[in-house]
Amino acid sequence: MNDDITPTFNPAAWRGILCYNVFMKLIVGLGNPENKYNFTRHNTGFLVLDYYFKVKGLSWSEKPRLGALWGREDDTIFIKPQEYYNESGRAVAAYMHYYKISASDILVICDDFNLEFGKIRYRASGSAGGNNGLKSIITSIGTEDFPRIRVGTANDELRARTGDVDFVLSKFTAAEKEALGEVLDEAISRISL
Repeated sequence: MNDDITPTFNPAAWRGILCYNVFMKLIVGLGNPENKYNFTRHNTGFLVLDYYFKVKGLSWSEKPRLGALWGREDDTIFIKPQEYYNESGRAVAAYMHYYKISASDILVICDDFNLEFGKIRYRASGSAGGNNGLKSIITSIGTEDFPRIRVGTANDELRARTGDVDFVLSKFTAAEKEALGEVLDEAISRISL
């Protein structure tokens, strides 16, 4: 009789568990949930993820308990928080805790009206820099050590006429809409899976 009953490690049997607990990533697009905000500057994060989903043939699902529309590709969860922009952190924290995702594995995509239209800036961490969506996330998850992609939406002439609050909720101009395809192509190329 063989008394050696040492269990063997079978990586295939553990793959799903390890991915769930260790290797999950979370990509967040910031925006406002109502249709009236579609194609506004503040919904640039939503636009980027919607474009990515269209290119990849993915679709959004609802998970009301966690406060966001969500989709999944391999080990990456994508979300569009369904509370207003300034409260986005609640959904991010809910997904982060539910899927046990570390802050460094969260990528947030947002607009930046101080950045030239179409310019894209990546940062591995940092302050909210005046962005209330990022501020909400930092408050909700307790750290600013998460990557973010800021997509420039600046239009100094329009911003001077409307003021900051109305500017971020304004629609893109005809000329900006024409250039938006290239901006979205560049933005989704920065989403590395």
